[in-house]
Amino acid sequence: MMAIVNKSTKAAAVNPLKMSQPLGASYAFLGMNGCMPVMHGSQGCTSFGLVLLVRHFREAIPLQTTAMNEVTSILGGMDNVEKAILNIRERARPDLIAICSTGLTETKGDDLNGYLDLIRQRHPELEDTAVVYVSTPDYNDAFQDGWAKAVLALIKALVPPSQVKHPRQVNLLAGCHLTPADIEELREIVESFGLAPVVLPDLSGSLDGHMPDAFSPTTLGGTTLAQMRSMGASVATLVAGEQMRACADELERITGVPNLWFDRLTGLAANDRLLAALAQLSGRDVPHKYRRQRSQLQDAMLDAHFFFGGKKIALAAEPDLLYALGMWLAEMGCEIVTAISSTQSPLLERLPVAEVLLGDLEDLERGAQGCDLMVTHSHGRQAAARLGIAFHRAGLPLFDRLGAGHQLSVGYRGTRGLVFEIGNLLLAHPHPVQPGDWALPAASLHALGQMA
Repeated sequence: MMAIVNKSTKAAAVNPLKMSQPLGASYAFLGMNGCMPVMHGSQGCTSFGLVLLVRHFREAIPLQTTAMNEVTSILGGMDNVEKAILNIRERARPDLIAICSTGLTETKGDDLNGYLDLIRQRHPELEDTAVVYVSTPDYNDAFQDGWAKAVLALIKALVPPSQVKHPRQVNLLAGCHLTPADIEELREIVESFGLAPVVLPDLSGSLDGHMPDAFSPTTLGGTTLAQMRSMGASVATLVAGEQMRACADELERITGVPNLWFDRLTGLAANDRLLAALAQLSGRDVPHKYRRQRSQLQDAMLDAHFFFGGKKIALAAEPDLLYALGMWLAEMGCEIVTAISSTQSPLLERLPVAEVLLGDLEDLERGAQGCDLMVTHSHGRQAAARLGIAFHRAGLPLFDRLGAGHQLSVGYRGTRGLVFEIGNLLLAHPHPVQPGDWALPAASLHALGQMA
């Protein structure tokens, strides 16, 4: 069964699910080491995004603005961009200044690429600072698209071809649906096969909630420029998420490094594919600890399937996260009743649901009538309370709980944690048992019987 993807025709979004492209691009730039992300727009655009990220991570977030006003928006922002770049270089000394546009400057039609060429000519002292620009009007697309466009811009600007190969080095392109904890887990899995991953962007280094030894005005941790410039020497690129497909294709075009693409890394079968690929790539057997973790996940699934079977679920998230959680919940025996997303993706048609709606959290609340569980970010909490159903927080922002950056949902270990976390929510909100509720789907039974 293929889902039909429809777009909401309401005149306005009520309790929006969708977040803007510039915010997604800025979030990606935060995964670069020594970087200062800049929004080319008004101060309000940047302040809104800054508050959202600070509330989610509870960390200081480096994010600057070109501070456009009414006059500069009409006459053009060349002077503002020039002043911002020079001030940032002088005060923060970043390795990378990463600029994304906003709806304000895109509507005016500012030629940022032309501006940057002129600024480079005027100021040769900027030679030691990398500057990357990406066009991300917030009246088009959504958060996930902004992230992908930012990563694509980084690859085009900073990754050269390489004549040498490091036989144990691999690239890992991480989508925005992966938390810092997810990325750290994937790094550990890859390294356990004797491989050295170069992660792009690497939020696990910059937004993992560590205490730095000294204050830094820029991002601290993340992918370095040297690591980016070495990506062409890798033997393969692991691609996590549909949103990273265009980035992986461009990286392969520039460097010739082949791709291994994974649509999700949550679930038993999904991680079997990952570990089998790493075993083949490295020439090593799957480490014992992952065989043990797989066995633990199998046991957790058997323990929990009585409480998942037949449960009705309402989901709302960015496409890659929606797909990862939706497919896993279906494998656990749940019925996806309502699925809401923010932007188009080929994955949406593959979800086990009749319709995927590009809509808002009001649409989610309407569709969640009679459901057992709602899954979305923190803005859905009131809707779940009104309906009296269990609520699992996933995605960004999570501002009413601690440890958002440490949520883990990938690998055998992360999937096992999800089994228990959501299983306990369903246990706390029981519903009357119906015939067939406890029947585990054949696909799950087959997966349980397979060995890595």
